[in-house]
Amino acid sequence: MKKKSGIIAVCSLTLICISSYAQNKIDSVKVDWNKTVSISKTTPTLQVVENPMVRKGSPIHEQTFKALKDLGADYVRYVPWFPYPKMAVAELKPPTKDKTFWDFSLLDSTMESIMEATKGHPVVINFSTTPAWMWKTSSEVKYPEDPFQTSWNYNQGTELRDPSMKELSGYFARLLSWYTKGGFTDELGVFHKSEHFYKISHWEVLNEPDFEHNISPQLYTKMYDAIVTELKKVSPETKFVGISVAQTNNPEYFEYFLNPKNHKPGVPLEGISYHHYSMPSVEGQSINEYQYTFFDKADAFLNKARYIESIRKRLAPNTFTMINEIGVILRSPMESGPIPNEYWNLAGAMYAHIFVELAKIGIDVAGESQLVGYPTQFPDVSMMNWENGKPNARYWVLKLLVDNFGPGDKLVTTSFTGKGMLGESITSQAIITKKGKRILLINKVNKETQIVLPVEAKGGLVHYVDLTTGENPPAESQLMDNKVTLKPFSVAVVEVK
Repeated sequence: MKKKSGIIAVCSLTLICISSYAQNKIDSVKVDWNKTVSISKTTPTLQVVENPMVRKGSPIHEQTFKALKDLGADYVRYVPWFPYPKMAVAELKPPTKDKTFWDFSLLDSTMESIMEATKGHPVVINFSTTPAWMWKTSSEVKYPEDPFQTSWNYNQGTELRDPSMKELSGYFARLLSWYTKGGFTDELGVFHKSEHFYKISHWEVLNEPDFEHNISPQLYTKMYDAIVTELKKVSPETKFVGISVAQTNNPEYFEYFLNPKNHKPGVPLEGISYHHYSMPSVEGQSINEYQYTFFDKADAFLNKARYIESIRKRLAPNTFTMINEIGVILRSPMESGPIPNEYWNLAGAMYAHIFVELAKIGIDVAGESQLVGYPTQFPDVSMMNWENGKPNARYWVLKLLVDNFGPGDKLVTTSFTGKGMLGESITSQAIITKKGKRILLINKVNKETQIVLPVEAKGGLVHYVDLTTGENPPAESQLMDNKVTLKPFSVAVVEVK
């Protein structure tokens, strides 16, 4: 009994000490501006997915593309995708001996808006959906006559009907020619004139092949080689991005694709991509559970990214990496439900956290997903309010990052001491940018906190997005001393003189 009592006494004393330690601790950031940890290669950006709400005639079309233009981001990714076959596929029927069925009347509209809004910036174009007739299926794959009606079962088949892949590669070569060469000659020798001469800096080959058609790494690599070989003939200056998987828990995709021995001679391994979405662990979670779930899953993903980078560096060290879908999905696309206002700030804070960690890892592009979603079309990933056309907090967090950070920035030694044992609630990073010294602060929890900054921050400006800024641009305040207060899920950039 005496021994047990002694253990209890020691434990109690330990808890008291820890509690006292935590209470006496001050949330503070310390910076050594003279010690560079790494040079960032990371560009913050976003993806735009084709859907009825982004098209001309939509009530938010003009506001959406004004927001995209105002963002001024490099490497915007544009993806026409399979739920809308008529807006994503240029040849919905196979050619016959005397007729072809090429039709760009619905594809051109959003593509033109994308290229206009991103003029002067490199883009990543991904016409991701292959015509269903190119795959072996038990019956003809039907699609809605209404182009705005979804067809979630359009991607059928796991085996191409033409194993030589001439049919597949020819389709994409003509598609790229339509947009870069002013037109193309079809399967019957007839020229189709487009008058498009876009400069497309990057072209991504297919989207989430591990989901769409359940394509194996081996088959995907053959498809990539066949497509890129033909597309390089059309546009030699365009760089190509491969893999684009949804899941990162299968290293075989990266081990196989990144191994030059598995590609045809002369096929370039210029870039790879993959995605991450945090999701609730169980149905019915509230914002107070989301705050932990989302960041836990984000950190688990970052560990996978570090592992994938080790594979890339070993097999293809000159290949760049784009993580071009980063976001949160609360429920399936066809489900709808209330989304609390705090959610948009939380999701924005999670993206900012992933961005700065990817900069430490050395990733080239961090793309937030996506510009426009709405009920039945992943409303929880939207960066625009689909009812009034205003950008939400997710957009404004991205704008804050685009305006302040980019490739060439110096990440310097930064430490955070928090009231918690490890200060898990705050992400902080001091960065020397082309515009000067900045400190990025991210409050990951639903609780206001005050932070003591280095003395040189006194008098500096703070630009921030939080619950008070809502659908407005980042707010600004001046520090009277070297302390800053972060509201729940705040993302702030402190200018240091």
